Amino acid sequence: MGPTLDKTPTGISGLDQITGGGLPRGRVTLVAGSAGAGKTLLGLNFLVAGAREYDEPGVLMTFEESADKVASNVRSLGFDLDELQRKGMLVVLAFRVDPSEITAAGDFDLEPIFAILADAIERVGAKRVVLDTIEVIFGAFGDDTIVRSELIRLVRWLDDRGITAVLIGERGNRGGDSLTRHGIEEYVTDCVIVLDHRVTAEISTRRLRVVKYRGSAHGTNEYPFLISARGFTVLPITSVALDYAASEDRVSTGIPRLDHMLGGGMFRGSTLMVSGTAGTGKTSVGAHMVNSACARGEHALMSVITALGQGEDVSTVSVSAMVDTWLQLRNIEANGERNRLLFVLKSRGTSHSNQVREFVLTDHGVELVDVYIGAAGVLAGSARVTQQAAERDEELRIAEELARRRRELHRSVIEREAHIVATQDQLDAERTEINRIDLREGHLVADIEADRSTMAARRWADASPHNGETL
Repeated sequence: MGPTLDKTPTGISGLDQITGGGLPRGRVTLVAGSAGAGKTLLGLNFLVAGAREYDEPGVLMTFEESADKVASNVRSLGFDLDELQRKGMLVVLAFRVDPSEITAAGDFDLEPIFAILADAIERVGAKRVVLDTIEVIFGAFGDDTIVRSELIRLVRWLDDRGITAVLIGERGNRGGDSLTRHGIEEYVTDCVIVLDHRVTAEISTRRLRVVKYRGSAHGTNEYPFLISARGFTVLPITSVALDYAASEDRVSTGIPRLDHMLGGGMFRGSTLMVSGTAGTGKTSVGAHMVNSACARGEHALMSVITALGQGEDVSTVSVSAMVDTWLQLRNIEANGERNRLLFVLKSRGTSHSNQVREFVLTDHGVELVDVYIGAAGVLAGSARVTQQAAERDEELRIAEELARRRRELHRSVIEREAHIVATQDQLDAERTEINRIDLREGHLVADIEADRSTMAARRWADASPHNGETL
């Protein structure tokens, strides 16, 4: 691979990622955009970051506002231009150019501007230059041919001095093909960045796009950017590294049965989205979560994303792929009343409930109750209460039937046990009688045998001789 293009970091979060390291060092970059898009702020951010973070002094040449006004405009962002000038890290050159006056006096010439700019660069050893805006000085030329030649001369003048320069230009007509007013600036510069400020559905959005970057690969998409108290911040979502740690600690939503549905609550650091039509209770869920965090002694901000869906169609919710847990709230109408249902569409990393719960708003907050599913479908509200009453009646009827049957069986057991006792007594008496009969029978046999023996003995005695007489 050949040598890579040397680059100058802008110090602007996100922009250096998109451009692969910053703007082309020693070359000219064009920043174009409509009024209020943030062009001047990007240029000032580039100069301030160079002076503060990279020890590269800079020069700002502005043709629209005074030096004091420029310094005042960015002071709220933490940019102290006066302090940087006192330290010799920045020169602010402010000129008011009126093309009509210059034309009246004679032909317009850039040589005085070159001389003033060269003196400022030499005084601080500037490495960075911002010109805001070039349309003002080129507006003095009535011929596009002259504009082109003078612009090329300006770019070459900056290139010869090895200056990393940013030219700020006004956006051309949206109906035309050119990015800038003259349509020439984007062709003679090495890098072109376009800023856009649009309002869609009453929502203001700023976007940045790198149109071209000679000699370097770069992101070509439109990237949102912010102008905040910290300055200019680009949000290159596609290049954000997802390397943060995932917590296994769970926090309560403030709704016990919802915690159970989510397997014990939300993972700390995760994102929960609650979607549903108007009046389904999205804000109430969010309030419970904030209240639960406060009860744990944690600082809380109403940071729960709520998405308003049209009926059951939530396909337009563009953030659904980025959230970890998604709760769906739904209204159902039946039996002349409207009831709320809640279910978990997804909850990454946890075994969550697939059941539908009735979502009830009470005087003491949100409660989830079981719904009833029968032949008529999901029952909620008064239908659920009626079903509960019917089931209680059925349970009572079954309990009474079981009690009656238990009493009957108990009575039958007692009767049968008494009958068994009587039968047993009769059996015992009969066995005793049998024993007596057996005993009497034994005595009778013995008596007969004894009588027979006695009779036999008597006969023998009668047959024997008396008094020693011999027969």
